Amino acid sequence: MTPPADPPRLSVIIPTLNAAATLPATLVPLAEAGAAVEVIVADGGSTDGTPDLAPRPVSAPRGRGSQLAAGAAAARGAWLLFLHADTRLAPGWWAEVQAHMRHRPQMAAAFRFALEDPAPQARRIERLVAWRCRRMGLPYGDQGLLIPRGLYDAVGGFRPLPLMEDVDLVRRLGRKRIALLKTAAVTSAVRYRRDGWTARPARNLTCLALWWLGVPAARVAALYRGRGARS
Repeated sequence: MTPPADPPRLSVIIPTLNAAATLPATLVPLAEAGAAVEVIVADGGSTDGTPDLAPRPVSAPRGRGSQLAAGAAAARGAWLLFLHADTRLAPGWWAEVQAHMRHRPQMAAAFRFALEDPAPQARRIERLVAWRCRRMGLPYGDQGLLIPRGLYDAVGGFRPLPLMEDVDLVRRLGRKRIALLKTAAVTSAVRYRRDGWTARPARNLTCLALWWLGVPAARVAALYRGRGARS
């Protein structure tokens, strides 16, 4: 009789919706962790074959908050890494994650934000995000969120919000429980090029301000999606 395999140390949870064009590049760097990682793709109803590309697909109600929660519920790892389907981790990510697990076992972490574009505007946005993380303790989901399972459960996990699900979770974690890693999480810049290097960050900031002021997430999402959806 074959003994049961050891549970993975890390569960990587990727929410998807018609992400067949970007998901393969997101999956490739995860091979650095070998058998220590399981990859769960929480799909919200793709029609482009995305689930066929997934090592372990999980169906979930459409909406990133709901999909992330469903992926976490299916995960077996002692640590959870929530990663967007258009974001790939830079080489060396697994070594830094293991060091974080050893030395800060009770803390969450986020990667360094980077955009996959050589434009000077991309570097300015990266510097703005770095400032936001240092001064406000507010990383977004496109930086990847690494969280020990116990801490994730203790703060209540992801809520089924239509927008700001990442900010909501980070706010409950608190800046003192989130470390910033040096490895980059490199995100596609397609939406910035499409929506405008200035207009897109301005819209994101407006939505964040409205949400912090207490405007319901559904209303903020309606305003946001009237001009294009945030990844």
